[in-house]
Amino acid sequence: MADTAPAGLRYPWETPPEPGSGAIEVAPGILWLRMPLPMKLDHVNIYALDEGDSWTIIDTGFSSKKSKALWTEALAGPLGGKPVSRVVVTHHHPDHVGLAGWFQTEHGAELVTTRTAWLTARMLTLDAQEVAPAETLSFYRQSGMDSDILEKRSTDRPFNFADVVDPMPLGYRRIKQDDTVVMGGRTWDVHIGNGHAPEHATFWSRDDNLVIAGDQILPSISPNVGVYATEPMADPIGEWLEACERLAPLARPDHLVLGGHKLPFTGLPKRMEQLIENHHGALRRLTEFIATPKSASECFAPLFKRKIGEGEYGLALVEAVAHLSHLYQMGHATRTLRQEDGAWVYQSKG
Repeated sequence: MADTAPAGLRYPWETPPEPGSGAIEVAPGILWLRMPLPMKLDHVNIYALDEGDSWTIIDTGFSSKKSKALWTEALAGPLGGKPVSRVVVTHHHPDHVGLAGWFQTEHGAELVTTRTAWLTARMLTLDAQEVAPAETLSFYRQSGMDSDILEKRSTDRPFNFADVVDPMPLGYRRIKQDDTVVMGGRTWDVHIGNGHAPEHATFWSRDDNLVIAGDQILPSISPNVGVYATEPMADPIGEWLEACERLAPLARPDHLVLGGHKLPFTGLPKRMEQLIENHHGALRRLTEFIATPKSASECFAPLFKRKIGEGEYGLALVEAVAHLSHLYQMGHATRTLRQEDGAWVYQSKG
């Protein structure tokens, strides 16, 4: 008798490859590699697709001396001395695009990505800042940032994209929704996600059960969905939910999902349900919590259900802003500027 219960997630490989020296063949002609990251989420997954006399790689890791040394080791070791002819970047975040320019300039690789990813990454590499601009500090203040953290951020050198992303030369090849790309002997349909990053590319094989998902679909964590000073009235939660609901019908239980972090997994239909419900549940909890007015920084408990440390504070804050602003823009909450600290406070309607 068939099992009618929703399929759970399964992890074919429990142990990831070692950075530089290690690689795991997850399908014929496709290797899974890892690069380290100097943060709580301490790795990014890389996928190398065999093109015969060269490789296509999906994403790159940060730009650093360590990363370049590990890539040199990987090219000579698991990648068998063959060159990288093409770099495909799923989205513009630095752990994914960091070495794209290096592969272009030093290795002659072609860069393939979405227009928004390329434009955003190239713009940010050219926008180094020694101190946080006034607009960013104002955004933090309006989000209710803790005064001690705000003071520190007003004097410290902020994170700069260019610190961990190699310069990106002119020229790339654009991919967009409904394109097809031939990689590793397979034809892949391009489906665009949103929310975590604008115009995030995912790839769905026509020839077998593989999905290359970047950060749009992760197994055991939900990617950060945040609002930033650059577009304070963005609605990435709405974009995230739209993208998940559009991608969900493509999911099959046998799909092997190759994500940007954590482990490859199967059970994609169930995971899509979870990713959608995760944010609907957060919005329900938040609606109840803001029966009395609250700023974004006062909403960590119902949103994350765990203690937020200083290292996670920034990402937590922008995600709290995103959820509250979604409720506000959908007409489910009001917002007013609190006089004593200049923070927007949100209150649910009815």
